[in-house]
Amino acid sequence: MRNDKPYITDTVFEQIMAIRKMPNCPNMFDTAAVQRIAYDNDMFELVNFLETDRKLYAHFILTGEREGE
Repeated sequence: MRNDKPYITDTVFEQIMAIRKMPNCPNMFDTAAVQRIAYDNDMFELVNFLETDRKLYAHFILTGEREGE
């Protein structure tokens, strides 16, 4: 585990990148739309992550940094 800081796992990172590449990609800050697309595509790790840590998700979308504070 990384220094007890929250972080985005490789699986969640890959799922975010997959959604960004989709032709129907929503605004990535529209977490409800991102979560729905993730659910529809069996990306349940991302669905759960958006439920538990939207702040870290937004930080990642803004900065590309995978670790939180």
